[in-house]
Amino acid sequence: MYLRKITAKEITETVRKLCIESNTILGDDIIESYNQGLEKEVSPVGKDVFRQLLENAKIAKDESLAVCQDTGMVIVFIELGQDVHVVGGNVNEAITEGVRQGYKDGCFRASTLDPLTRKNLGDNTPPVIHVEVVPGNKLKLSVLTKGFGGEMMSRVIAFPPAVGIEGVKRYVVERVEESGANPCPPVIVGVGIGGTFEKAAIIAKKALLRPVGKRHSHPEIAKLEEELLKKINQLGIGPQGLGGTITALDVHIETYPTHIASIPVAVNIQCHSNRHREAIL
Repeated sequence: MYLRKITAKEITETVRKLCIESNTILGDDIIESYNQGLEKEVSPVGKDVFRQLLENAKIAKDESLAVCQDTGMVIVFIELGQDVHVVGGNVNEAITEGVRQGYKDGCFRASTLDPLTRKNLGDNTPPVIHVEVVPGNKLKLSVLTKGFGGEMMSRVIAFPPAVGIEGVKRYVVERVEESGANPCPPVIVGVGIGGTFEKAAIIAKKALLRPVGKRHSHPEIAKLEEELLKKINQLGIGPQGLGGTITALDVHIETYPTHIASIPVAVNIQCHSNRHREAIL
C-alpha cells in the first residue's frame, strides 16, 4: 500500500461542506422514519407533529435553511488510514477551520462558549474530534452537528456487574422516561455498553451515526435494540412529548469489552433531527 497525501485544505473544504449539509439536509433514513411515524402513530396530535417535521425538513432543504435553530456543537469522528499523510497543515486545525467556515457561510448560530465565563467564542468552534487509526490510505470524516436538548438528557454510569442485562435495560428506558419532552422526541437513543467511563460515552455517541432502521450486525444486540425500542415506545411520551405511541425512532447499541468489576453504560439521546454527514477522501 502506497503512502497517500491528503492536503489540509481538502479536509477544511470537506468539513465546511459537511457542516452546511448536515444542518440543512436530513438523511433519507430520517425522512423515511418520519413517513413511517406518520403512518403508525395513533395520536392525531402526534400525526400532526410528523406532518410538521416533514414540512420543516422540506423547507430547510429547498431553501438551504437550518433544520433547527440549535445548530449544535460539532463532533467529528475521523477514521484515518495508516497510509495517509496529511500535508500543508495540522489535521485538527484544518477541521476547526472547516467548522468555522461552514457555520459562517451557512449563517448558523454560534453556540460554543467558555464553560466558566460563558463568553461566546463567536464561530461555533472548537469541534470535538475523535480519531481512530485504521488500515488503508483513505480518510473518512463523519460530522455530527448535535443540538443540546438531547445532550443535556444524556448520562453515563458504571454499574456493578450484579445489575446484569436487566438492570441495563431498565436504566436505558428510565433515562428516556425521565427525559420526557426535553430532547424533542421522537428521539434516537444511542447506547454504549462496556469499555471504560469515557469509552462507553464515545461509542454511545458514535452509535447515532448508524442509519435509522439498520440493526446491529450481532443478532443478540439487534434483538436487544428491538426490545428497548418497543419498551420506550410504550412509555406514551409521544412526538414532542404530547402523547402517542412513537417516542423513539430507533435505538442503536454499541458494545466494547470491559473490566470484570463493572458494566459501564452510556445513554446518548438525539433529538428527532439527527443531523450528520460523512465523506471519504
